[in-house]
Amino acid sequence: MKKVFSLICALAVVSMAAFAQQPKGDEKRPDGNDWRERIRAAQVAFLTNELDLTESEAQSFWPVYNDVQKQRRDAFEAQQKAFMALQKGIDGNDVNKLLQEYMAASKKLDAIEEGAVDRYKKVLPVKKVAKLLLAEEKFRHQQIGRLGQGGMPFGPQGGPQGTPPGYPGRNGNRSNAPKQDSSI
Repeated sequence: MKKVFSLICALAVVSMAAFAQQPKGDEKRPDGNDWRERIRAAQVAFLTNELDLTESEAQSFWPVYNDVQKQRRDAFEAQQKAFMALQKGIDGNDVNKLLQEYMAASKKLDAIEEGAVDRYKKVLPVKKVAKLLLAEEKFRHQQIGRLGQGGMPFGPQGGPQGTPPGYPGRNGNRSNAPKQDSSI
């Protein structure tokens, strides 16, 4: 059970970190808003709605949540850095050292995930902590779905722009799909 929880949390961290990556050359949209800030604002609104936080719960929860998110980002970046070093040095003499560094970074990320639940339980009822974990995953899936539709999450476009012919859009329509030979 502990490994399943760690895996779920790690996937949530990976998805959040993927959204937190700086885009190359297009950090700001034409409307001047930083896309990361827009996603973060949407996430805050989504979680607030899903958790149905009272004012006092929100005041104590958000500082803890923001601190956990920063720790997650930092630990994930360290893990990725160690992974890249391992990948580059796989054929070198320091592979054991690089492997140990990667495993240590992974353990640190796991420890942050495990400690996060305990920290959340200090400021929220346990049922809302469980709802938080489910809501984070739900939000992540929504963002992945938006990206899969060809649009940017919360971007100015929001549909299957750039979808190749024959690729199902939102409604699964394949009317432009090439006909397949049934004799094969």
